[in-house]
Amino acid sequence: MRRHFDRLGDREWTRQDSDAKSRVSLEVHRRFLRRFVPRGAHVLEVAAGPGRFTTELAAQGCRVVATDSSPAHLAAHARRLRGTPAERGVLRRELLDVADTTRYGDGEFDAVLAFGAPLSSTSGPACDALRGLLRVVAAGGVVVASVVSLLGTWRHDLPDTDTPAGGIVIPAARGAADTLQPAAPGCRKFRWEDVVALVAEAGGTLVGGSASNWASLGDRDVLARLEADREGWRRFLEREIAACAEPGTRDGGTHILFATRPA
Repeated sequence: MRRHFDRLGDREWTRQDSDAKSRVSLEVHRRFLRRFVPRGAHVLEVAAGPGRFTTELAAQGCRVVATDSSPAHLAAHARRLRGTPAERGVLRRELLDVADTTRYGDGEFDAVLAFGAPLSSTSGPACDALRGLLRVVAAGGVVVASVVSLLGTWRHDLPDTDTPAGGIVIPAARGAADTLQPAAPGCRKFRWEDVVALVAEAGGTLVGGSASNWASLGDRDVLARLEADREGWRRFLEREIAACAEPGTRDGGTHILFATRPA
């Protein structure tokens, strides 16, 4: 899995805003982060990648320990942020596997940010990894994370794929998320109900959730026309972000975002 992300390198930055639906997802992630991560917080960022969300955290005055399992991503992170205001918010960069946070003390951070779905790619049980993230946040702190959506990725990929050989497997029985065709090597997909169960098993209290997209996974041409109209796009984003947070739509994007506090 690490080799997969090493190959992405700087391309992960451009992928995050490569088209309109990706730009919607990026904005959903940004606003979810701002909602739950307090300004000025001491943050452990897991799967920091090339630094999209480090930049957002730094703009909020946060002090960030930026980590990733990929040396190529950490190198891209340093290149992207060097000479920018965001670099002042980075305390240090470290290689880190989300499955092993034992180097950090209990309650060492105000918040953990784990966007980029590291809990979907961990080699061990996602519950154990999340339990480790909850351990390192202080009382009243928060873990903000994302996982790959089982139903949402099927919805997203179906127009371009007509056979299971193309990477789509129709969701089967409940609890089968770990056995379905992955979106990337070693990728574990989740339903919203799986996220609820994951948080409970890890000893957390769920305080928020969202899909990464809803209507923006629809007709690409319509979305492009909306984006071309500044005021229309602003209104669409407000409605889309509100829709993504509805309980009935949280399975509908390519990723599921959630926030949890230690119980």
